[in-house]
Amino acid sequence: MKSSPVRTSVLSVSVCFMGLWFVYLTVGASVASTESKALNNWPQWRGPLATGVGPLADPPVTWSETENVRWKVSIPGRGHATPAVWENRVYVLSAVPVETPDPTTQQSDTPGRRRPGISPDSVLEFTLFALDRSDGSVVWRRVANRMKPHEGTHPDGSWSSGSPITDGERIFAQFGSQGLYAYDLDGKLLWSRDLGDMSTRMGFGEGTTPFLYDDYLVVLWDHEGEDFIVALDKTTGKERWRRERDEHTTWSTPVVVEVNGRPQVIVNASNAIRAYDLKTGDSVWQTSGMTANSIPSPVVADGVAYFLSGFRGANLLAIRLADAKGELAADSKAILWTHDRDTPYVPSPLVYGDALYFVKGNKGILSCLNATSGDANYGPIRLEGIEGVYASPIGAADRVYIAGRNGAVQVLRHGAEYELLALNQLEDSFDASPVAVDGELFLRGQHLYCLAQD
Repeated sequence: MKSSPVRTSVLSVSVCFMGLWFVYLTVGASVASTESKALNNWPQWRGPLATGVGPLADPPVTWSETENVRWKVSIPGRGHATPAVWENRVYVLSAVPVETPDPTTQQSDTPGRRRPGISPDSVLEFTLFALDRSDGSVVWRRVANRMKPHEGTHPDGSWSSGSPITDGERIFAQFGSQGLYAYDLDGKLLWSRDLGDMSTRMGFGEGTTPFLYDDYLVVLWDHEGEDFIVALDKTTGKERWRRERDEHTTWSTPVVVEVNGRPQVIVNASNAIRAYDLKTGDSVWQTSGMTANSIPSPVVADGVAYFLSGFRGANLLAIRLADAKGELAADSKAILWTHDRDTPYVPSPLVYGDALYFVKGNKGILSCLNATSGDANYGPIRLEGIEGVYASPIGAADRVYIAGRNGAVQVLRHGAEYELLALNQLEDSFDASPVAVDGELFLRGQHLYCLAQD
């Protein structure tokens, strides 16, 4: 059945799930109320559980440009940031050119090393949009910074790849070298922080997202200069602690998880996987790192953390956090199992119940493993109709959604066997990850789609 005519408008201008319980990401005045709201929303990169699962969502299975599209709006500028959804608002970040860009793609010019990224060709407005969830109209927009970036980005990337975060009282907009900004729900600027300028590997640009837990906002700053990880007070933006790191550029987003009553910050990276005490910044444990260009964010479920990378190699570690202390050797009992093939380059994995889903490289080739044993459920299997994958898969209502760069999305039955439910096509390209809230699915390309059963 087709929906009513699609409303199209133009805007004016990356936690722990233990059994059936979870440790919530932020704490408000009413914990029970806030926890309930978080499960019904998508407050940050990778969702309310930081696993890629919308636990209470039931989005549509089929859609097209003329079916099950509640609304569709054009997003000015360029950004690969996954939207955040809280109650009646959808928050989107974008880097909007102030003038018409030079159509000639230029290579970043840094003497002494090859830089395949593209140079900034205009002044950009780093913008946070608050959209009405019912119709996609602009409630307010705020230009956090207006400048020409100091460095380029990957040809497939953008200058706005970190995702917005909200605790239901504030919205945090991360633009990396262009600043970190905190707003209230009415768009009033509460504070901002300038953490410096990154120099990223090969000029590939920036992409990590902060992680919000309790009153802490954790920011990872790995690049080709001086590296650090810092915990900020979410209310004031002041530093609570900072620790130096020795890493190459990292695009992974850290995750906070409670282990034996103490929250830990766990970080995926090339030189070492590390965990820090959230309250003090002290080292809790570490083990050998992943392949180069660490991008996938770790996911945690049932007390086990999964770390993946797939550039110039393939690596997957499943670590039982309760047993992780100090330096973890390869034969440590904390390392439950490993896997060395078909792991992702850009997309983060999805852990859904007892299954771990991930794609190979940036390709539409899917593997599904048993999350407890590491045994293969199925795959690698080529996803027909999917041409290239940068977006991370998500899960909702016993289904798995995998979005391709060609505007196609496969919807699979969640389970130990591959079962295709639908292959849907839209006239766009999706690098941002899908978002599932209530009966809606949000897909962000050049347009932002709100898909819902008619």
